[in-house]
Amino acid sequence: MADNALVGKSIQAAGVPRRFWLLGLGMAGVLGFLAVHTLYPEWHLLPQATSQYRPATLLAVFLAAFICEYIDSALGMGYGTTLSPMLLMFGFDPHAVVPCVLISELITGVTATLMHHRDGNVDFLRDKNARGTAILLSVLSVVGAVIAVRLANKLSVPGLRLAIATVILATGVFTLATVRRQLRYRKSHIITVGAIAAFNKGLSGGGYGPLVTAGQVVSGLSPKHAVAISSLAESFVCLVAIIASLWLGKDLNWGLALPLAVGAVMSVPLATMTVRWLPEKAMRASVGVMTIVLAIVMLTGGKA
Repeated sequence: MADNALVGKSIQAAGVPRRFWLLGLGMAGVLGFLAVHTLYPEWHLLPQATSQYRPATLLAVFLAAFICEYIDSALGMGYGTTLSPMLLMFGFDPHAVVPCVLISELITGVTATLMHHRDGNVDFLRDKNARGTAILLSVLSVVGAVIAVRLANKLSVPGLRLAIATVILATGVFTLATVRRQLRYRKSHIITVGAIAAFNKGLSGGGYGPLVTAGQVVSGLSPKHAVAISSLAESFVCLVAIIASLWLGKDLNWGLALPLAVGAVMSVPLATMTVRWLPEKAMRASVGVMTIVLAIVMLTGGKA
């Protein structure tokens, strides 16, 4: 009885009931909004940018973003890998998908960072290793992207993706093999992993999440810290990529970006609470399994 009381108090203290109530209300609001729009299209409730899509399409995009971002914010990887193919199956233009996914990743990355900090999964203010790793990975993201752009025409992207996928697969296997071991923090490993991941992200658009998250774990960081840091670092990568796209004069499809961002953001509080609940060993095992799965996806032609 005492144990149950303690669990109940901890759940209440974490604000879980309120969080689930808000999530339920948000979901009901979205569904109700789309239902009213379907029944009374002449009211023009939705922004003009979304008028080109049917409500059913917007709902499908919203739900897909919610599910994919839940996985990404809980395990630090998988958003682009799982979401991009779904959007292509829905019939969206491939040229419109990437910038919109980047926009939603930027927004949710910042949101996830704040929620991970609030839920106690990481403390960027007091934890020197977490703060230093986040800054290091963010800086490397810019450097790696710049170098990748300069060398884009001189390297074989398929060959590089094969090499990166192999490294990710090996990292995932090592993560699972060391689930029960306490690893010592190594900044040199973080630099190596961050540089490779950022370079590959800038060159081919994939491989960042699984390599950076699992790479931090095998470098000695807590998997909970690694997931939170990956959210922050990848949001910085997305910001750089978005600025580059705008600089090149590319247009953003806000009709697609809006439901993506709303669906993804709504999943973040649930995902960060999941990270808080999961035991350390279960979290590390989950990161290892997901890393291996995404490595296999990359080897078969997907992106991570």
